[in-house]
Formats: sequence, C-alpha cells, structure tokens
Amino acid sequence: MALVVPATVNDGPLFAEVDMGADSSALTVRATVVQASTVFYDTPATLAKAERLLAEATSFGSQLVVFPEAFIGGYPRGSTFGVTIGNRTAKGKEEFRKYHAAAIDVPGPEVDRLAAMAGKYKVYLVMGVIERDGYTLYCTVLFFDSQGHYLGKHRKVMPTALERIIWGFGDGSTIPVYETPIGKIGAAICWENRMPLLRTALYGKGIEIYCAPTADSRDIWQASMTHIALEGGCFVLSANQFCRRKDYPPAPEYEFSGADDLTPDSVVCAGGSVIISPSGNVLAGPNYDGEALISADLDLGEIARAKFDFDVVGHYSRPEILSLVVRDNPTKPVTFSSASVKTEDFQK
Repeated sequence: MALVVPATVNDGPLFAEVDMGADSSALTVRATVVQASTVFYDTPATLAKAERLLAEATSFGSQLVVFPEAFIGGYPRGSTFGVTIGNRTAKGKEEFRKYHAAAIDVPGPEVDRLAAMAGKYKVYLVMGVIERDGYTLYCTVLFFDSQGHYLGKHRKVMPTALERIIWGFGDGSTIPVYETPIGKIGAAICWENRMPLLRTALYGKGIEIYCAPTADSRDIWQASMTHIALEGGCFVLSANQFCRRKDYPPAPEYEFSGADDLTPDSVVCAGGSVIISPSGNVLAGPNYDGEALISADLDLGEIARAKFDFDVVGHYSRPEILSLVVRDNPTKPVTFSSASVKTEDFQK
C-alpha cells in the first residue's frame, strides 16, 4: 500500500489517496472510489467539490471513479422529516421542500455538467444523486463514459426503512449494465445489494465491475461486499460518504433524531469504502479514517480465473430447476390511449 499525502499548498491534493498496485504486465484498469461528504443543501458547491475530487483521482491515473450514494443532493442521515404514523409536521414538510430543491432533474443542467466533467478528465464516472421527477424523488446512480456522454441511470428499486417516505421506487427498466472498453459496468445501491434476485439480474447481464454506492458504514457491510465479489465473479467497488455532524446544517435547521449529544466533530458516517477482487481479496480499504480517494488496479484477467471456479449464471446454474424472469419494462401510473392512436395515425 502506498499512501500519497496531500500537499499543504492551497491548490494541492484534497485528500490522501490509498493506492494499491497490481501486476503491470496484465490488462488493468485503475479505479477509484470516493469517500467524501456532500455539501448539504448546496448542490452547486457539491458539484464543484465533485470536480475537484475527480481531477485529483485522474491525476493518479484513474480511469473509473465511483462516488457514494446520494452524493449530489445528499443523504438525509438522522432526519425524520417530521413523520409519525398518521401525522407529518409543518417543519418536516419544509425540510422536504428544501431537500427537493437540492435534488436534480435527469436529464438536466447538472447532468450536463457531470458529463462535461467526465469528458474533460477522460474518465468513466459513476455518480450517486437524488433525482427529482416532478415532486417524487429517487435515489439514483448516473453513468457517464470517458468521452463525456451520459449513458443512463439506475434507480434504487427498494429504499430502506424511513427512506421510503422520501424516495420513490425504481422499476425494472433501470437495471443497466454498460459494456465499455474497461469492462461491463453496473450498480446496485446500499441495501438493495442484499436482494439476491436483483444481484442475479446484474449477473445475467454480465456485470464485471459491480459498483455499490452505499450509506452503510458498519463492519458487517464488508461481508456483503466480499460475498458479492465471490458470488458474481466480479470486482466490487463500494463508495460511502465520510461525514461529521458539521457537514450538515446546524440545529435547529437540521436535527439528528435521538442524537442530541453530537458535537460538530462527531462522526455520523464512518465510510468503510472498499475495492474487492473477484476472488474475494480486498484490494484497497476499507477506510474509516476520513475523507479519501481509495484506488486499486483491477486485473481484468482475474474475472475469468474466478469464474473458472464458479459462474453463477453459467456453468454453476441449473435453469431447468431455478430461473429468474425480470420485468424490465417501464411502469407508469398513467397512460393515455390517445397518444398511441395519434402515433398509429401518423404512421399511416
């Protein structure tokens, strides 16, 4: 492990980079997971921070950079949005209004800026955002190629616990795996990584670089990441935020429920970002020390070596006994029959 210490000058590196090398004679991809906090309620400042981090990662040769869950828009840790069964407070509704205002439209100007960043730094970018679709929010991952093109998105299919009061549910139409020159890239967000059928859908699409943006910094998360790497025969890149209380607005504007004893420097999310190989070896991380860029060289030949042992949707499958059907069509609450009639008339 080589630790690159940031310079002390103002325009120097933002964070230490944890850099794990691999055999330089093999086909490799340098990947970085970002462990850093959102600038909460300030999307322009968060985008500026994202660009600084992206520039820093690519200065170390990174070809793929993965950001945490909800990096753009923010993960509202500790908030209840004033919700109890049968009641929502006026303060909680105002909190949601502010959170909605910090989210981004997809497509939209913030997506265009992220695409421009990816093109500027010639890097594949996987970014966790809060997506605004009308007045419903989604926890979403956006994908960009190194030419500055927006590839598409994955919406979290199952928000966890109280997340369900603020985020909508993704459907089967946004479970992509993108074939790129550096490998087949896809993502699952936080606890949906614990959904076996969702993982199987990604395996069925041939995922090779499995991105797992998360908000879970517990030690037990590492077991899930290792299992997925072994099960899928893929590289797993898990990016989490590292946040202190002072990274969120102060009380009473923003309150952490049940945590009145927090000081400004109290750690409220300890990170744990990690990169794991298809054989289950930890290549970099987990890091619990602070904001950081955590990098590893991915030997893509390791995928074939791992799948020789176990190919979950190949030679180790039994489709005549167990199989999966994924309903990957978009689901809409309202459709208008006149739209299809007009289309048919136009085609005539």
